[in-house]
This record gives sequence, structure tokens and C-alpha cells, in this order.
Amino acid sequence: MNLRGLIFDLDGTLGDTLPVCFTAFRITFRHYLNRHYTDKQIRAMFGPTEEGIFQDMFSDFWEEACAMYLSEYRRAHQKCREPFPGIPEALDLLKRLGLRTAIVTGKGPGSARISLEEMGLAEWFDIVEAGSPRGGIKPECMLKVLEAWDLPADQVACVGDAPSDIRSAHEIGATALGAAWSPTSSYETLAALNPSRTFTSTQQFIEWIQSPRL
Repeated sequence: MNLRGLIFDLDGTLGDTLPVCFTAFRITFRHYLNRHYTDKQIRAMFGPTEEGIFQDMFSDFWEEACAMYLSEYRRAHQKCREPFPGIPEALDLLKRLGLRTAIVTGKGPGSARISLEEMGLAEWFDIVEAGSPRGGIKPECMLKVLEAWDLPADQVACVGDAPSDIRSAHEIGATALGAAWSPTSSYETLAALNPSRTFTSTQQFIEWIQSPRL
């Protein structure tokens, strides 16, 4: 494999940030709707960015709701100040090997920036592509990264913890890698989509990076 770049998802791949999302959404919804939303109910809304979710739910004051969400998001992130163990080591190894690294996330740009700042990861990525208020656009964003890098898809791997990450990698012809090291991910669900590899730990991922096949 002539691997020259890796595209990472963010939530559940680089850090355990999904609980941060759930907390911030739950507080915001309770404030504006006086209603409790479960993690499952909130996750079912994912696809559009936070901006898109709030535009759909609060058409007249979505910007106010989104501002509150981002404030609560940063507050909740104080309990998630570190990426998953092994991620900095993996990113450092990729850098030393001369491989490019980017992020393609379904999050909005504001929350993505907060997560990268709070976990100290911003320096590792030369490109960060956020999602769209209209819905999921990961394949399009991945293609934008390939264009910026001037690399063909078969020289790039996409690492993610969600089925949409694997499907998007397949769609653009990149190598799909399942990140099943998060407590919110499912090895069986990812493996069923036939990625090239599904890792249950970041150590397995590091060993894969170090393998001579790359």
C-alpha cells in the first residue's frame, strides 16, 4: 500500500467527545423546550451540523440556541481535556513518516474548533472539513481533502468510528479503517461494512501504521 495521507473523523475517533455533544444538546433543549432528550434521541438527529439541527427545531431563534449550545459544549468539554490514549502517539508517528493528516467531521466548525483546542490536537491537522446544515456531506468533504493534497483516493485511508465513515471511504475509493476503540462504537457494526481493518484499540492502529505494508 502506498499510503500518503489519512483522513480522521473527530467524535468517537480522536476523543470521547460524543458525551460532550449529548450534554450540551440536552441542556440547550431543556432550556428552550423544557423537555429531556436521551442520548439515543439526540444521536438520531445527527447528520446535519448543530446549526442545521437548531434551524430545523428553532427557526426563529436558532442562532441564539446555537450560541448557547457552543457555550455549554465548551463547558462540558472540561471533562474531556485529553484525546483517546495513544492518539497523540499515532499522530506523531504519522508526522514522522511524512504522512498527511486531515479531519472530516459532521460537526459544525465551531464545535470542531472547540474540541481540537480543548484536546490539544489542532496542530496535527493541516485541513479540517466540517459538516453542513443541510445534512451529511462526508464523501464530498473527503474529496475536497484529496484535491487539496493532490492525491488519488487509493493513497489515502479514512479512519472513523461510525458506519457513515466506512461508507464514505468506500464511496470515494479510499481505504476504510474502522475505529472501534471508543465506548460509543461497535466493532461488529463496523466490521460488517467490510473496512480494510477494524481496530479495537489505538495500539492496534499504531502497530498497523508501523507495519511494512505501508
